[in-house]
Amino acid sequence: MAGLDVIVENLVALWRVSAVRHNFPWSFLLISVVGSLLKELELVPQSYFSSSRNLLNVYFVKISWGWTLLLLTPFLLLSNSSFSRSVTFLGRRLLSLVVATAVWYTCTEAFFYIEDLTGSCFETDNMDVINKDFVSKASCRRAGFHWKGYDISGHSFILSYSALFIMEETAPMASLKTANLSALPRMAVNLLFVALNLIMIIWVWMFTCTSVYFHDPSHKLLGTICGVLGWYLTYRVWYLKSLSPGLPPQRHPKEQKQHA
Repeated sequence: MAGLDVIVENLVALWRVSAVRHNFPWSFLLISVVGSLLKELELVPQSYFSSSRNLLNVYFVKISWGWTLLLLTPFLLLSNSSFSRSVTFLGRRLLSLVVATAVWYTCTEAFFYIEDLTGSCFETDNMDVINKDFVSKASCRRAGFHWKGYDISGHSFILSYSALFIMEETAPMASLKTANLSALPRMAVNLLFVALNLIMIIWVWMFTCTSVYFHDPSHKLLGTICGVLGWYLTYRVWYLKSLSPGLPPQRHPKEQKQHA
């Protein structure tokens, strides 16, 4: 598995570059603005990814939070156990998954509520006949009609938030070279780390496709702001406090003592 080790080392080296980690969150805002401008000016030709039925959207983006948790949960347990096997320590790290899921659920439900609150049900494609019998998007669509409301981009939110969440929680890989992991757990952590980076690439690519092909500019920008804000308020504000899950460990305990 020497090839896998080389890939992991290169990825770790990339994420160790402070400029990459510092600018990655703000790149989503840039992509959202530039992509929206390109869409409004109709400068991007239609492609396979301009259809919502593309395979990445159907099998990955539609269940993006499930993919994020599926890969990140075992990685979190295996990687953090090399720092401490304390139930309290691992419990706090798992709590970060609960917090992130709560952020995801709260934001997506708020988006649905806002779309219902601001929308109307139309009987025709050209939105000229309103049916007032339906007061929610779900009931309107079940009746075969069309709902038009303020549709904050859930894709822009979840793809940016998931990528930033993965970036933060894979940070311990920079310290695992000194960890005392046996061969099998080490290989599992490496495979999960590579898979998480691949899924992050998919999230960034599909975020870009959303920016240039779908939604109104304000819908995408607001969704992106919610994603970046969800990351910022947790990892840059709350997690720095004592009463929180805390940040992922950056060094092995022995190294922490040496650098104290």
